[in-house]
Amino acid sequence: MGGRRVLKGPVAVALAIVLVGLIAAGASARTSSTAKQSASIQACALLPDTKSSTRYTLFDAPYLKKAFKNANVPATVLNALGDSQKQLSQAQQCLAQGAKVILLDQLNPASGKAITNLAVSRGAKVLDYDRLVVGSKASLYVSHDSVRVGKLQANGMIAALKAKKQYGKHPVIAELNGDVKDNNAKLFKQGYDSVLKPLYKNGTFKRAKAGDQWTEWNPIKARQIFDQMLARNGNKINGAIAANDGIAGAVIASLKAHGLKKIPLTGQDATPTGVQFILAGWQSGTVYKSVRQEANTAAKAAIQLLKGQKVTGVNKKVSGTPSILLKPIWITTKNYTFLFKDGALKKSQVCKGIYRKYCK
Repeated sequence: MGGRRVLKGPVAVALAIVLVGLIAAGASARTSSTAKQSASIQACALLPDTKSSTRYTLFDAPYLKKAFKNANVPATVLNALGDSQKQLSQAQQCLAQGAKVILLDQLNPASGKAITNLAVSRGAKVLDYDRLVVGSKASLYVSHDSVRVGKLQANGMIAALKAKKQYGKHPVIAELNGDVKDNNAKLFKQGYDSVLKPLYKNGTFKRAKAGDQWTEWNPIKARQIFDQMLARNGNKINGAIAANDGIAGAVIASLKAHGLKKIPLTGQDATPTGVQFILAGWQSGTVYKSVRQEANTAAKAAIQLLKGQKVTGVNKKVSGTPSILLKPIWITTKNYTFLFKDGALKKSQVCKGIYRKYCK
């Protein structure tokens, strides 16, 4: 009868030692591989969406990636596509991969605080990027001066009203704000209201009926809102604050659909479409916030936090958080070519099709 041969004595002991060694080596290799994989990054940037503004895809992501790469800091840049739960999952993913600094551009205050608390509990530091999570445990806030943005918008609209000789005729003004859940949108509004409210109060301007509304940064909703504003005001709206270029585009589409003339109209983000509307006279101006400057400043600060160094450039405290606030610029037909010189846009993105004739 056939059977298995049983090893005994010194041979069995030697074989057992070899097998234990192989298993240990394999486990060590797997552990080493897992550790290497889990510590694959040092920094992580979490961007919010692609709908509220095209800037996150066109500018923030590539600039942040380049800044970290140039500094030889392993990093990843992710976009939550408007899903706060997804952004939380992305934060967990980054922490699992070894991130010690997270640049957070939150979707809403609740999710922003949850992500910040998670990161801090894991020993990581959080840098609020572009949007502040008020009252959080973030180490730093890097953005443009949002109140100043709003003031630039209000003063830009006023200049356009004066150019049209409408300033002294009690113009009717509409305000289409961003998202009430977005702290930046509140700061923009604080800025333009600080200029406009005294003018409403003394009768220089009239606020349109139902003329102060939040759009959730959604151009489709903004179009519906402005259609309703026109209906409530007998199509008589003489000027409008649009919180960004996407909302301005919605206002322009509404004006065109109603067969109405151009009105003084603001924007923000210096998008290719926004600049085209400025050249064509449909939009008075846009606020340019150099995303390259913001991304480079944030990346530099993140690296300083990572290395335990003193963060340079802090010039303010916002809601108790040490902050680096950068200066925005008002862009009109007079200075739009600065955007090409600064690398924010290419001339070919703007000066094409029916807009080519407007370019210098």
